[in-house]
Amino acid sequence: MRFHMNGSSDDNEIMAVTASAEHMRKFVFTCNAETVAERLEIKIPEILQGAYSFYTWPSAPVLAHFLWERRQTLVCKRILELGAGTALPGILAAKCGAQVVLSDNCILPKSLAHIRKSCMANQLQPGIDIDVVGLSWGLLLNSVFRLPPLDLIIAADCFYDPTVFEDIIVTVAFLLERNRGAKFIFTYQERSADWSIEALLKKWKLHASSINMDEIGKQSGVDMMEFMGGHTIHLLEIKLIDEERLPSCLSYGILDYILMPVASSLS
Repeated sequence: MRFHMNGSSDDNEIMAVTASAEHMRKFVFTCNAETVAERLEIKIPEILQGAYSFYTWPSAPVLAHFLWERRQTLVCKRILELGAGTALPGILAAKCGAQVVLSDNCILPKSLAHIRKSCMANQLQPGIDIDVVGLSWGLLLNSVFRLPPLDLIIAADCFYDPTVFEDIIVTVAFLLERNRGAKFIFTYQERSADWSIEALLKKWKLHASSINMDEIGKQSGVDMMEFMGGHTIHLLEIKLIDEERLPSCLSYGILDYILMPVASSLS
């Protein structure tokens, strides 16, 4: 059974981008097993002169290939992609049978419109085959509470700006608390050795573990180094610490964090 969410369909402006500014990028996923050969092609429209959310950054294909090689486990899984951008990993998950919600900043309607365009380029009708919602990190808006139960949260290269690291972590902590047993799997591109989320993970009762990337891409005969383009990319999994006995104060801590800017503006 699919779940559905209401989203804006005001995509006229993004659809009007000239062809000279846009190109269609293809990603091919294959598996040449002894018994059967599988192939999936995903088309992603990119606007090279547009904002960063209109381009597929190197972390996204890495996460997509990781999911592809576990595609049998994705069937009927309920997945949320944070900061989807061009949405390659989430679209792949949907094509592999997952029930997917793609999200990006609710104050960036052009980004949300571009996500819908990526979906339609791959025969996924927003609101029917896949859902697209506005979700801003660190803000508990109605869209967060309308999310369906989740099995998995994914993201590709969300940790690109240290000023929003805690907003991302607190959003993930809130979602994992509401969806016990779920986990957050993400790729990120290392941009500075001084950037760290370790203290934030401890603060919000989360545990991160690194996922081995050595085998990623081998099923498709792809060298991940080509996608990385010389960048260092990591793949991690985040879970709640001691899920069965998580202190209820975590919920209040999240609410305090969310309400702090509101209280400051009223003082």
